[in-house]
Amino acid sequence: MKQLKQTILLLLLTGAVLQHAKAQDPHYTQYYIYPAWLNPALTGVFDGDVRVSGIYRSQWGSIAPAFNTPGVAADFNATSSTAFGISALRQSAGDGGFSHTTAYGSMSFSGVRFGKNGYHRLNLGLQAGLIQKKFDFSKATFGNQYNAITGYNPGTGGETFVRGAQTNFDAGAGALYFDATPGKKMNLFAGFSVAHLTRPNDRFIDGSEEAKLAMRYNFHAGVRIMLSDRASITPNALYMKQGEATEKMLGAYVQCQAAPGTDVMIGANCRFGDALSPFVGVNYNNWVLGASYDINTSDLGKIAKGANSFEISLSTVIRRKVKTEEVEFVCPRL
Repeated sequence: MKQLKQTILLLLLTGAVLQHAKAQDPHYTQYYIYPAWLNPALTGVFDGDVRVSGIYRSQWGSIAPAFNTPGVAADFNATSSTAFGISALRQSAGDGGFSHTTAYGSMSFSGVRFGKNGYHRLNLGLQAGLIQKKFDFSKATFGNQYNAITGYNPGTGGETFVRGAQTNFDAGAGALYFDATPGKKMNLFAGFSVAHLTRPNDRFIDGSEEAKLAMRYNFHAGVRIMLSDRASITPNALYMKQGEATEKMLGAYVQCQAAPGTDVMIGANCRFGDALSPFVGVNYNNWVLGASYDINTSDLGKIAKGANSFEISLSTVIRRKVKTEEVEFVCPRL
């Protein structure tokens, strides 16, 4: 019975991989560690000169070989109004033989400033690079290959694949508003971006001549609220839509100064219909180590108890010059 349950779950996951290959992007719970994935206008939005980040996500490891998604990113402020960045990620999907790899360059322009002393800012960002998808169809399994009486029959798939790999040019754009006023009780930020403006080809299966990767629309916003001179809370929201898939997330985190040069961050996000994700992090001398755990609440998660996900991240900011009051606040991490 246990083997039958695992087989069914594996078939469901394989179907999810194929749907993922056709329509949806990899994603992170700690999306703020990998800002170029969310919005190219976030390039350079940090208090410093250079930012380097790494993140690793693992999911569904309790059912089958895990879906692993490592990512790295770096960005730097070239001038007072321009910034550049690079980023790359790769997702390998369990036993399905599917991988999704991206490599992008991004730039942002932050010269649009208004309000008293120019603390209200509007960033515009562009992103361009390559997206590659590979699929080893010899490793795929399908629902019609399983018979309740005879078991698994590898010769009954019935799908015709036209290619196993494709690499395409891809581009995106975004805008970000944030209130950088130092010493303020509440600082608001909000952004919008569109990924896959070029609609890269997404054809693996015969009969899908016009298959294109759907554009991904991202809306994100939040507000940093100072509770004292040593503590703040940041409620935040994220909404994404790609084709027929949507993601809605609300969350908040508290950041407290534990000692000079050391902050502790504790919070959680809720992805509606998908997962509850507690988060903990430590900021020590410009190094931030974070960890989150997705407690799956979806229908598939209910069937496969313990089929949860986790992420770990590490980032650092390098400063070549003395911090000034003007950049005391730029944009929260969530």
